[in-house]
Formats: sequence, structure tokens, C-alpha cells
Amino acid sequence: MENVLESEDQHEETSCDDVNPALRFSPPLRPSIRMPVQRSSVCSRAYFVVVMVFFHVYILNVIALLLYVHYNNGHGDLSGGDRGSSAPSSEDGRPFPQPAPPPPAKEPLAGESRLSFTLPRIEGIRVGHVQSVSLVSSKTHKMKTLSLKPLLFEIPDFLSEEECRVVVQLAQLKGLMESQATLFGQEQEESNQPLLSLSTGEVFSLLDLNQDKLLQREEIVTHSRSRDGTWLSPDSLRQILAALESCTTGMLTLEEFKQVYNPSQRAGQQQSAKLWSHFKQKSKHTWLHQGAGSHHVLQTLRKRVTTLTRLPATLVDMSEPLQVVRYAPGDYSHAHHDSSPSHPETSCAHTRLAGNRSTLTEVSCRYLTVSLFLNSVDEGGDATFPVADNRTYEEQWLIQDGVDLTDTQETCFRGNLRIKPSAGTALLWYNHLSDGRGWMGELDEYSLHGDCPVSRGLKWVANSWVNVDPDLQQQTRYQRLVAQRRSSGREEHYQPLSHSELHQDL
Repeated sequence: MENVLESEDQHEETSCDDVNPALRFSPPLRPSIRMPVQRSSVCSRAYFVVVMVFFHVYILNVIALLLYVHYNNGHGDLSGGDRGSSAPSSEDGRPFPQPAPPPPAKEPLAGESRLSFTLPRIEGIRVGHVQSVSLVSSKTHKMKTLSLKPLLFEIPDFLSEEECRVVVQLAQLKGLMESQATLFGQEQEESNQPLLSLSTGEVFSLLDLNQDKLLQREEIVTHSRSRDGTWLSPDSLRQILAALESCTTGMLTLEEFKQVYNPSQRAGQQQSAKLWSHFKQKSKHTWLHQGAGSHHVLQTLRKRVTTLTRLPATLVDMSEPLQVVRYAPGDYSHAHHDSSPSHPETSCAHTRLAGNRSTLTEVSCRYLTVSLFLNSVDEGGDATFPVADNRTYEEQWLIQDGVDLTDTQETCFRGNLRIKPSAGTALLWYNHLSDGRGWMGELDEYSLHGDCPVSRGLKWVANSWVNVDPDLQQQTRYQRLVAQRRSSGREEHYQPLSHSELHQDL
């Protein structure tokens, strides 16, 4: 037994001494002696360091690339300092080529805004729909949809009773002229009601544009400037101007005005009624300027129309003046379109300043109409839309059983829609459809409208049109030319006679 133990000890000593040195560091056979935690920890730490080094190198490369692109596009350094000192350079020290700076942007003119706006349209929703609109700070107006073909709205109390009265008085003071369309062979007497029945105090208030209770020379000259009649007769004008020059203050009070103004010398009173006894006109009308220097009520009215239509103010301001129409008993207006269809051989009258091509004729281009009832008619005088909301529109349909529906004198009661005039009420309708790109499209044939004969009393209506050329480039050139004329002080006075000749009757 001892021999056996000794032989085993000797064997162990021999195996430990004679073992290969390379095998002395081999891992033990028992798993409990291995140290996986320490070896794994060392490997994980080294791997983490390598990954972080590569990550930082990648981030630095990305930042360097962004800086290179930024500088190479010519935007200057990030700090906003000297561009030449901070420009990136290549490896040999030469700066990277820099692109030429872009040309400075052209400052747009005041009238050159066609690229920045479109022509908005109010949604009708459905017939009878009522929506609220804010036109003045102290009141909310209700706007009712009357038809969808054409898109027609009614806004009660658009004007106050006082504003209606002032507009009528201004039209009377300006002087009314016969409409272009004339019916011969009808010998009817003119209305016996006086055309102008204003007191001297009312005339003074209308002439006093800024309402400071004083008359200045500029106010008198503004009222006398017209192409279709004058506010004041030449004699009255000379007397008032002479009184202004003799005044040390250069202004007239109401009492001083009463001493020089002679109501018997009103403009147009010298015309004899016999001149019109051989024919019957449909109506009388005049044009009222609404720009700088006009009566404050007229300027307020134009701003209110701008708010209602939601159109750019520059577009509304460049449109034609306010037309005021008076219908006496028996007067009427055949059904017609306010605007005209677009044809290659025609051009818009309002953009004639920008016309660079010869056309056969000039026509009226009116995107929309705002018609204002200035009084409540005693009897008759309804506004009529013969084909409003018809399922289809054909000119042949206008003749039914030998009766022409455009003849409002005979067939006014047969119109699809009639609106009784009420003082202060406004009607808004679109004469053109949209072209689908935010501009004016084709003529809306359903906008055919007229005025029924007045049976008793007078009817006063004011028409405010917004002129738009269907040719977008032509409208832009027109706005640019108007802006240039205004900036150079060469703005010409508007000639309303050309518009009175462009009312399109069927």
C-alpha cells in the first residue's frame, strides 16, 4: 500500500516538473476556476473605446462637410463676420471658388401686386343661407344668399339713412345726365319733381369735404373738376373763389358762404325741359369720384365695399367711380349684363393705359357689382334677375311665346327673382365665374338683370363696380403704370364718360 502511494506521488511530481511550459498557462479543467467576468469586462471596455473613437470621427466629418457646403454656397460664416477671412480653403491653402452674389431683389411697385393676391369669392352655401359679416366696428351685418346662379347676396342696412341721403344730395349737386340708351317716339313729360332742392346750408356741408365747418380753395376746386358737368355754375364758382381770395384766412364760414352763393345759379338749371319732351330716357345718372379729396361718406363707402368683397384695396381703388342712377316714374332698365365676355378682338376699357395692341373695340370688364338702394320706392322699381337659378341658360329660352324676357317694361313680373328696393340695402353679385386658378373666368350669363318700371315715386340706386382684366398680365401692367403715374405726380383725372357708354344692354 505504501509502495502504491509513493508511486502515485512520484508520478505527480514527475508530471508537474516535466509538463510543457506552454501548457502551464492553459485554463484549468474545472469551470469554477475560469474568470469570464474579468476577461469579458476587458473586452467590452476596449470595444466601447474603439466605437466612441469612430463615432466622434464620424461626427467631426459630418460637421466639416456641413461647414464646407455652407461656405461653398456663399452664405458667409456663421458668426456674421468678415466673409473673406473665414472662407474655407482646400488642402493647398487656396480658397474654394465662391459663386457670384445674387442680384438684389427688385422693389415691387405699389400697384404691382397681382402675384401676391387672387380674387376671393364669398361662398353662397345655399339659397336662403345667412352669414354674419363685420363691416363696421359697432355693428354686425347679416348677408343672405338669394341665388347661386349668379352668386347673389343681400345685405340689409349696408348704408345708414344719413349716408343714403348724402349720396343722393351729392348726385343732385353734381348734376344728372341722360342715359345713353334712348327710346324714341314716346312723348312723355318729365317728372314735375324738382331735380335739386337743397338749402344753402346743405350745399355748404356737401362742399365741406373734411367737415371742419370751413371751406378751403382746394375743396371748391375739387368739386368743380369734372368732365361731364360741374358741381357749380361758372358764375357761382367765380364768386366763391373771389370771396376766398378776399378773406384774410383764405377760408369761408357758413355765414360768409351764404353771402356769395346764389341757389338760382345751380349747374344745369339753364337746361330747358323741352329738350327732352320729344323722347323718353330710361334713367338719369352721374358719376361720383371716391378717391382722395372726395366727400368722406364716399370714401367710407368705398372702404366698406372693399371689406365686403374681401378684395385688395388697390384693386377697388383703381376701379371706376360710383355711379348714381335716378329712375323717375315710368323709367326702367332692360335686362343686361354689367360686364362683357372676353374676345381676342376686344380689350378692357379700364386697362386702356396699358394697352399695347390694337383692338376693334373696348368693353367694360367688371368682376362684381355692388348695387346700393338709396331709398325705398313707393311702388314698382324692383330689381329683377330673369334667369336666376335656372337649370340651364340658353338665349333662345329668353323668348317665350313671343315675349322677350329681357324687356322688363313688359315682362318684369315673369322674372325668376325680384327684389324690392329698401333704403340702405346692398346687393352683391359676381358677373364672372372663377377660372379655377383664383382669377376671373368666363362671364356668368345668369347675372342677367334689369330694373322694373317705377310706378310711383323715385328710385335712387348707386352702383359700385370692381374692374378686373381677365388677362392677368394686362391687369399687372395697368397697375404698374398707375403706380408710376401716381409716384411721378402725373395721375390723370378719371374720365367717367367712357364708362357710361359701355353699359351692355342686350
